[in-house]
Amino acid sequence: MYRRKVTGFVKSFFYRERSSVFLRKVPATLNIDFNLKHTSSRFLCIGSYDTKPDLIDKTQESCSFTYRTHTCGELRPSNKGEKVILCGWVQFIRLSKFLLLRDSYGLTQCTINDSNVSVTDIPLETIVKIYGTVVPRPENTSNPNMKTGEIEVSIENIEILNHVEKLPFNLREYQKPKEQLRLQHRYIDLRFPEMQYNLRQRSLMLHNMRRFLIERHNFCEVETPTLFCRTPGGAREFIVPTHHSGLFYSLVQSPQQFKQMLMSGGVDRYFQVARCYRDESTRPDRQPEFTQLDIELSFTTLDGILAMIENLLHDTFIKDLPKPPFHRMTYKEAIENYGSDKPNVTYDLRLKNISYLFNENHTVYAIPFSNKLGKLTAKYKEKVKELQKKYSVKVVLDEYLMKEFGNEVTSKIKNVIGVENAGILAVGEEENVCLCLGEIRQFLAPLLESKQLLHVDNTMKPLWVVDFPLFIKGENGLETCHHPFTAPHPDDVHLLDTDPENVRSLAYDLVLNGNEVGGGSIRIHNARLQEKILKILKIDSSKLSHFLDALRSGCPPHGGIALGIDRLVSIACNAESIRDVIAFPKSHDGKDPLSGAPNVISEDDRKYYHLK
Repeated sequence: MYRRKVTGFVKSFFYRERSSVFLRKVPATLNIDFNLKHTSSRFLCIGSYDTKPDLIDKTQESCSFTYRTHTCGELRPSNKGEKVILCGWVQFIRLSKFLLLRDSYGLTQCTINDSNVSVTDIPLETIVKIYGTVVPRPENTSNPNMKTGEIEVSIENIEILNHVEKLPFNLREYQKPKEQLRLQHRYIDLRFPEMQYNLRQRSLMLHNMRRFLIERHNFCEVETPTLFCRTPGGAREFIVPTHHSGLFYSLVQSPQQFKQMLMSGGVDRYFQVARCYRDESTRPDRQPEFTQLDIELSFTTLDGILAMIENLLHDTFIKDLPKPPFHRMTYKEAIENYGSDKPNVTYDLRLKNISYLFNENHTVYAIPFSNKLGKLTAKYKEKVKELQKKYSVKVVLDEYLMKEFGNEVTSKIKNVIGVENAGILAVGEEENVCLCLGEIRQFLAPLLESKQLLHVDNTMKPLWVVDFPLFIKGENGLETCHHPFTAPHPDDVHLLDTDPENVRSLAYDLVLNGNEVGGGSIRIHNARLQEKILKILKIDSSKLSHFLDALRSGCPPHGGIALGIDRLVSIACNAESIRDVIAFPKSHDGKDPLSGAPNVISEDDRKYYHLK
């Protein structure tokens, strides 16, 4: 009988009130914090879980097409007296009188004032539907830390939609389990406020990037295949067996060949949010499968591509970026000053070339830093030893300068690096010396900052690194620095036959606070030049005959770039790892803790795919 009474109550107000949901305006009392630069005109960023911004669409709200009337982050004093339906997880119950309900948009306190309503036997994280009335909280009991802290919902009926069983961990920030357990039960971990925030910010940024490209600049979004043939000269790819004996697909490491062939096909302004795959070691900023915003453009130049990306990010990135143009730095400048091709310029800790102080035929660089830091601890000295071995250079710490070089040379060194500074020196081949000191710089910076001996600017500092070498030395000859489709710098084309190691490329990387977040190049559009580059790299051109034929068919000059969405979003959300901005990531060893993949296959599958 009570059920029929409730159903009638629901029908009487639900259809009456629900019809106005699409027309209901966002209450003026909402504490809205947003920047129109970062949103479409239809979207606002408001509080999620009462701690982070979230999205509400002003014309199609978060309750459309559902049987709830409001979200748990939506109600305000202006809703006083309204009959509402809320749905969500039971986060907390106190004194069998107060129930805290949570959904993806926030928290609402609900109170039990009816003896027919009981919550004593409801486990936390149970999914419920609550029917009730919005009332103001009693005087002096409002919660300023909650967006809905001035109201509560007086429960008239509560319906259990799904009774929870035992959970592997509690959803409490102070009880947060280790990452491996969270990844194993990712469907629960996703309920944490920061995960909700990160995924919604990712969605918002991609939405705005699409708007920028399609609505403002007439780009065409094109999906390209995931199953393809092996790309020679690139990263290691995943192999996919087929039921045809001895024949395999490869998962694409990027849509590189496809997007260039689209240029040949007249799709002159292409993009896609592309899934890419590389069979490489997993790191905090790298996954075996990842997402990139892939863009290609015909009849353009290096300056044209860079300007497009600067405007795209300035208009769509969640955090404030400086106005275009962004700073540019050559690869040579980056290596010589910062010891990295993705330099972090938020702090001024530069390398110094002091080779001229020595008479020997060696390259010597120093990294000066405040002598107030004192001697490095054993942990950091061990890191230095590892780097010394990795780069085959000799590293001399400040306390050993006198012993290694004598009074006269040490005095000259101190005059160059500053008498108030200590210095770490590296001796050996120039690039290895710089790269070694570059890694030392990376662990010195936070150490110096922690002792207030180095100022770090926490604003966003994007920069372009340009003029990369076209080739680098590899174990079996020359290798490509980016990929084999990168065009050589026009001023250096004449060196291809005589001095290929000194040929610069028309490649560019976008670096944001020490993180490479994008990379691209002007491409080779001439088949003869492409064949020449492949020959230098000792790549069999017959394996790329389809691609070379596309270039011969009248392919326009073109260039492009790929932005790493996972890295961009993790920087925007201050996440420790890209795993924190991916719904279902792989663990640090490249495995899926949720399903256990990769796993063994049956003997029947082995026979079908001709695997031994």
